[in-house]
Amino acid sequence: MKNLKAIILAAGEGSRMKSKKPKVLHEILNKSMVDYVIETAKGCGAEEVCVVVGHKAEMVKEGIKAEGVSFALQAEQKGTGHAVMMAGDFIDENSDMMILYGDTPLITGETLAKLVEVHREEGHGVTVVSSKVADPTGYGRIMRNDAGSFMRIVEHKDASDVERLINEINTGIYIFNGKDLKDSLGKLNNNNAQGEYYLTDCLELILKAGKKVEAVIAKDADEFFGVNSRVQLAEAAKIMKNRINRKHMENGVTLVDPENTYIGSDVVIGRDTVILPGCVIEGKTVIGEDCEIGPNSRLTDTKLGDGVTFQSSTAIESEIGSETTVGPFAYIRPNCHIGNKVKVGDFVEVKNSNIGDGTKIPHLAYIGDTDAGEKINFGCGSIMVNYDGKKKHRTVVEDGVFVGCNVNLVAPVTVKKGSYIAAGSTITKDVPEEVLAVARAKQTVIEGWVEKRK
Repeated sequence: MKNLKAIILAAGEGSRMKSKKPKVLHEILNKSMVDYVIETAKGCGAEEVCVVVGHKAEMVKEGIKAEGVSFALQAEQKGTGHAVMMAGDFIDENSDMMILYGDTPLITGETLAKLVEVHREEGHGVTVVSSKVADPTGYGRIMRNDAGSFMRIVEHKDASDVERLINEINTGIYIFNGKDLKDSLGKLNNNNAQGEYYLTDCLELILKAGKKVEAVIAKDADEFFGVNSRVQLAEAAKIMKNRINRKHMENGVTLVDPENTYIGSDVVIGRDTVILPGCVIEGKTVIGEDCEIGPNSRLTDTKLGDGVTFQSSTAIESEIGSETTVGPFAYIRPNCHIGNKVKVGDFVEVKNSNIGDGTKIPHLAYIGDTDAGEKINFGCGSIMVNYDGKKKHRTVVEDGVFVGCNVNLVAPVTVKKGSYIAAGSTITKDVPEEVLAVARAKQTVIEGWVEKRK
């Protein structure tokens, strides 16, 4: 959307969170609240986004993962109007300016885009977003005249008993004409009991200047839910979780128990995939079609092909090919590339490794810093000994190798294709093609040894 910019207010401490971390950095489904708001602003067409920071400003800047964001500093918190003043250089007189909050993660880009459309079509100097709620206690009330047009906003503490009966409240989200915003900010004062500059006063100033000011009622009050405590964070997370889960189910994914399934907002899942209870799927994870995930699995920034079975296991920052089975109780650590039709069985850990198509690692193995080819069999207890106390080294196991039970491959070492490693061997030298390598002591039987011990 052309000529649209967004200012996100994120300078407050959030003392009710009782946290060492700034409020806006608290996460819902592995993403900070302020990152949700930034993405929403961009999603509705904002060409530029400025975040106003204050409390622990550097921590907030470092904690924001979204790219292409500028910052303004509100060193002292002197009200919402003052916060927007601090972003004065960002305000463009030829653009519309959205004012958003870093602690309202549930707002959607579709809603904001519609509000911008109304704002422009009706030529408002400012459009305030309102909502009707069952309990308006604590919110500013929208005052309308007999014709239903906007008159002013009355804060709860200043409202009369009659005015407090009004259930249309100010969400605190605005869309300003850039020039009108700049002009009204220049006229703001802090002649009030709190000594603060209120952004709501800009509406009255714009109205007095003969410009149109209107309140547009948003359909879904949940979108404007502000988070000020850990309890409210959990409430917002539940709303977000239900929203995301519904989207996936409507797109052809089966969630056996949506109440106990946690999927991040950036996750992509293919049709006819089944997600069993207790799963946590987060980050940029992509799951193909016809997969079965869970129960109690965790996938973070991981890509799965089609037809994968992933049981009660964890994978982080890795890729898993089609028709591969993982688990139960497997751990795929970062930077793994696992091929098609691979078996990664129970109590197997794979780290920083490449596993070729058709290879089997059935159980109780550690495959670290390894380049493994196709159709390899790793026996129970296979260990890639990759660390010498100072450096990590790589192991290469070529196609068709059979690794027996309880084998140690001490890196750096290469096992050439088609070879067999005898059970119980510790391999420290390269193994040529199509041989049997045995590296274990000859069994010795000592007669009478037990009797002597007695």
